[in-house]
Formats: sequence, structure tokens, C-alpha cells
Amino acid sequence: MKRAVLVLAATGALSAQNLQGVLKRGEEVFSQTCATGYCHTAKGGAGGGAPRLAARGFTQAFIGNTVFRGVPGTAMPAFGMSLPQADLVAVVAYVATLNGIPNPNLPPSGAASAPAAAPLSPEAARGRQLFSDATKGFARCSTCHEVQGIGMPVATGIAKVPADSAALKALATPNVSTAASEGETMPALMVARRAQSVTFYDLSEVPPVLRTVLPAGIQTREGSNWKHSSVIASYSDAELSAILAFLRGAI
Repeated sequence: MKRAVLVLAATGALSAQNLQGVLKRGEEVFSQTCATGYCHTAKGGAGGGAPRLAARGFTQAFIGNTVFRGVPGTAMPAFGMSLPQADLVAVVAYVATLNGIPNPNLPPSGAASAPAAAPLSPEAARGRQLFSDATKGFARCSTCHEVQGIGMPVATGIAKVPADSAALKALATPNVSTAASEGETMPALMVARRAQSVTFYDLSEVPPVLRTVLPAGIQTREGSNWKHSSVIASYSDAELSAILAFLRGAI
């Protein structure tokens, strides 16, 4: 029987001392295995090559499933068969605390059971793979969008899945404005406006470039000629339909 992440079922109370020991070990495993800079950063913060893990609202079940199974089509490997059982428990519990779960559930000794994977239709499974298809280079959905821990959250979340590929190509982008800075004009997705700086994604580059400038060094106006269809041209209509099937089950 496969070993599995041991974090999915509630169990009896654990002493504070024992829990702290598990979390300390989890932080050690995370630092040695996950916080490598080109993957995640220390304490799951932003700035690494992989998405931020802290304060994401992830459930313990989702964290456990992801750590155990990995994320196909991305650099996130499956640790279910490579880490010792106790380390799997500890690192999942630690990441759970980073997501606001102060007392993660821990299993009784030897009570492992494999986390159930959400069933996907063949079309949705194909769409999941296409969403982060490495053969598309930066012209893949996961360059700008994050779904189920796959991709980078450059753009805001997908509130409503388009009905079909035509609607996806014609998707309105009201949050994209036009920015002028240092003699250049570009489509911009604003991240933050502060007294000392303005941060935005320059969408004229692929992948989008995160820029920070002085407030006096940028002028913006609402609206842009930038179209969502310009960045998904690498996909066929059939491939986009499969991606939409994946999104309908994921969102």
C-alpha cells in the first residue's frame, strides 16, 4: 500500500509540546527541501520561482494532496514516496500553519491513507495539462494565472469561466490600463500605488515584467488596446475548450 500524507483526518488532541516539535521539524524539512530560492522562499513568502504559500487560504487537505502527489506539468514534484512518513506529516502541518491553521490535524501512528484526488474527465485532465504545458513556453495560461496552485498569480482570479473558446478570446480586460513611463507607452496591470512608488506589470513583454517606478515617473489612463486573445494564440480552439473544462471543475 502506498504511503500517503497523514493529515486528512481529525484525531485526538495532541499536547502543545508534541505539536511544536512536529512544526519545528516541518519548518526544517521545508527549509531544506522547498525553500531553495528558485522554488519557494523561507516561510512560504513571495519572491521565489514558485508561487507564495503563506496566507493563501489553502486547506490542510489541499496542502497534503499537493505535497503527496505534486502538480503535473510543473516543477512541483510529488514527495509522497521520497520523504519519510514523519517528515511528510511535519511539512504539511507546517505549511498549514502558514495558512492560518494554528492546530493542524495529525494522524494516529500508522493511520495513513491516500488522499482522494478530485476526479477529472478526460477532457478536463487534458485541459489541466495544457494550462501549464511547457511546450508552449511563456505562451501558456499558467504564465499569468494560478489555478489549484498551478501557475503564477499575475492577473486576478478567474471569477467566471467563459462559455467557449470564442468567449475566452474575446474576454474583456477592464483592469488593464495604458501607462507611459520613461518615454515608453505600454499596457499595464496595476499592482500597488504607494506614496513612494507605483508597481505594475508591463504586459508588452512576455512574460509580463514587474516594474516599480516613482509616482512622478508614470502617467496612466484607463483602457488599453491590449487583448487577451494576443497571449493565447498558441492554443487551438480544441485546446482552449479542454482548458475551459478544467477551469469549470477547478473554480
